[in-house]
Amino acid sequence: MTYPITMTVNGTDRTDAVEARLLLVDYLRNVLGLTGTHVGCNTSQCGACTVLLNDQAVKACTVFTVQANGGNVLTIEGMATDGKFHPLQQGFWEEHGLQCGFCTPGMILSSYDLLKHNPDPSEVEIRHALEGNLCRCTGYQNIVKAVQYAARNGVLSVPSEESAPTVDAQGENGAAG
Repeated sequence: MTYPITMTVNGTDRTDAVEARLLLVDYLRNVLGLTGTHVGCNTSQCGACTVLLNDQAVKACTVFTVQANGGNVLTIEGMATDGKFHPLQQGFWEEHGLQCGFCTPGMILSSYDLLKHNPDPSEVEIRHALEGNLCRCTGYQNIVKAVQYAARNGVLSVPSEESAPTVDAQGENGAAG
């Protein structure tokens, strides 16, 4: 049986009919084609599927799409503005906060949630906020530096044209997702 849902995803209103048990991560990836939201463990342990739902970081592998009905979802694809990296994406680029990039979208969205509530976190607060996101490559130090970079450069603002690498239509180019 399918259920009608309506939500806003990255600023675009969506209306679809979905199965009751369809996970939000599968809706984003398989229905909407937003593959920047990664499927890692499917058990909420790794944080690779982290998105913002109604301005709160959630692991999309633990939320049914019908639970997001009427909500507002932000994925990594919605972070860049006018082809320019968001300050968090810029921070990951500048501070080498990624290696393979698999955890990066979840790290960025979890960091965004942190910085919205605490615009000047300490290193300890950043590490605590990212405890639910696993990275097997970086050792986290450069991820912390990337979040500090974003905090210094205004997480809710758009980066300047001269300092920000551009992002192509598919969101490719390292830190974009």
